[in-house]
Amino acid sequence: MCEEYFQRFIDRDNDTILDIAAGYGEFLNNISAKKKIAVDLNEDIKKFVGKDVEVVISDCKKIEQLGNGSVDKIFISNFLEHLNNTDEVITVLDECYRILRKGGKIMILQPNILYVKEKYWFFIDHKTPLTHKSLAEALEVSGFRIVMMKNKFLPYSTKSNLPQSDFVIRIYLKIPLLQFVFGKQTFVIGVK
Repeated sequence: MCEEYFQRFIDRDNDTILDIAAGYGEFLNNISAKKKIAVDLNEDIKKFVGKDVEVVISDCKKIEQLGNGSVDKIFISNFLEHLNNTDEVITVLDECYRILRKGGKIMILQPNILYVKEKYWFFIDHKTPLTHKSLAEALEVSGFRIVMMKNKFLPYSTKSNLPQSDFVIRIYLKIPLLQFVFGKQTFVIGVK
């Protein structure tokens, strides 16, 4: 995914990229950038990210270690639904806006309750339902301008009976009809 799709949005030689709620570093370990920063509450992240990734242990609602306008790109994947409510979603997006430089971009990959339906609630830690429209509205409330929106992009889960290989992923990413049929997650890019 990173090499075939997400890398196109990140300048390998010049961008500082921040991954909010970076988890096990799946994104940052597979992306190229001048500087990579992982923010997470779990200190175990240090065991999983590469040596080229700076780790910031912090609540993403207030990342004091990062200054205003200090990053070029922010990536958030499958995180906002874990926040307690939409007020917290706005708080996180406001913090992202503060941290991004002018012209910087936020990229969000997010389950879309409109397409996932009741399966959204199959995970006990999902608290805040979002659609592509509510996500766009939240970004705009925080000052972002939407420059790209894929309502249906990736399947909801990678756990399926379908084969999972680099070849299948490449085909999926090149055929928008497959994304329209199987996509249950939204991908949006906003600019400051």
